[in-house]
Amino acid sequence: MRVVVLGAGSIGLSFAAVFADHGHGVALAEPDPDRRAAAPEGIAAQAEAIALAGLARGLAGPVELLADAAPALSAADLVVEAGPERLEAKQAIFAGLLAGAGPQTILATASSAIAMSRILPDPAQQARALVAHPVNPPAVLRMIELVPAPGTLPGTLDRAAALFGAAGFHAVRLGREIEGFVLNRLQGAVLREAYRLVDEGVTDVAGIEAVMRLGLGPRWALSGPFETAELNTPGGIAAHAARMGPAYRRMGEARGETGCDWRPELVARVEAQRRALLPEADLPARVAWRARAVARLVAFRDGLAGDRDGT
Repeated sequence: MRVVVLGAGSIGLSFAAVFADHGHGVALAEPDPDRRAAAPEGIAAQAEAIALAGLARGLAGPVELLADAAPALSAADLVVEAGPERLEAKQAIFAGLLAGAGPQTILATASSAIAMSRILPDPAQQARALVAHPVNPPAVLRMIELVPAPGTLPGTLDRAAALFGAAGFHAVRLGREIEGFVLNRLQGAVLREAYRLVDEGVTDVAGIEAVMRLGLGPRWALSGPFETAELNTPGGIAAHAARMGPAYRRMGEARGETGCDWRPELVARVEAQRRALLPEADLPARVAWRARAVARLVAFRDGLAGDRDGT
């Protein structure tokens, strides 16, 4: 695979390091000469993080540093734009990509907030373009959201998932565009409530940090919100919704939120999707696994917490 990465900031350097570590050829384009000169050191730092995370493949694909991506575009399988988070800049970049990239090249932006339909408003230009939103730092957090524009072809999502998968990324495919995608909507919901709780004097910043770090965080490191709910409640998703749903609805509606009612058909759909991921017969073993895993995670976390200098 040949990959072109646009931008030698932290996200671009992470992508370059990951694809190269998997043996793929990378052209890293950065117009700023100082950032381009610093790129090898930055890629080495990302490679060190990859190794520290136990993710290193060590296949050492070549990385070519360019001032202009144009010479590398026609042969690229994938272009990942990781440039400035400014709409006008991305619009100009993608106009150039449409003109210079091969007809089969997948064109992705790593934007954390700007939808592809804003970058390329013409649906006819969106066929092979999408958002590929990573988790920072992508070098070690290998989940990526693939967000289609209205005109993005289904085959584009298939190919993008395969290309990112060939570098060890777990692709989460969204069914449509939505502001904030999934990661930032979930993260934003927690952060908005955290600000409100501090503003209302319910607790302070230290209290919020402790609840997340010592309470919710270790569980969420192992299970998502739906699995956490069913592992915490005998009877699974349906029992949890019946027990906690009314209270969560009151809390949400008190904040002026809408859609707080977990309808029976919605709960049933979530339950069915959970059973497709984990059969009911395997739930007791999963509960036991989580108990052991949380204990090990807490021990490791507390060891890290005692080593604040980062060594």
